[in-house]
Amino acid sequence: MDLKPLINRWTVFGAILIAGILLIITLVVIGWTSPRFSPDVGFAPADLTMIPAPTHTPNATPAPTLDPNLVTPTLVPGAIGVGAYVQISGTDGEGLRIRSVPGLTGDTVFFGGESEVFLVRDGPQTADGYTWWYLVAPYDETRAGWAAADFLAVVPSP
Repeated sequence: MDLKPLINRWTVFGAILIAGILLIITLVVIGWTSPRFSPDVGFAPADLTMIPAPTHTPNATPAPTLDPNLVTPTLVPGAIGVGAYVQISGTDGEGLRIRSVPGLTGDTVFFGGESEVFLVRDGPQTADGYTWWYLVAPYDETRAGWAAADFLAVVPSP
């Protein structure tokens, strides 16, 4: 079969010309001829608020009260009680869930970090096999909730 009479030189030339024009139009449309976008590489300043961690205060020996009519609760040294300062410990650096109510079913309000210090405001409550104490951060009253005593250690008052 002879294809020469079916192929015209001008038809082939026209097809190549149209394909070239379409290629140029495609390159213009996809942005090959436009300048490349180069983002400015750099660092934006960030606002960072540093909250200093509580510092260790040396043990102070309280002076005995001589007034027998004055009734104040006395904390046993090393025992958790209302008014004592406690530190989160024994979590292997993972922190402690501070909950909205005593017990494992309470919602987690926030995570207390290992070695973070809190003031005991209420308790004890017993739930789910743990003794729970209501803790408040001395530097931020909004950081408050219930924590299991197994992960708390008494520290000296700051």
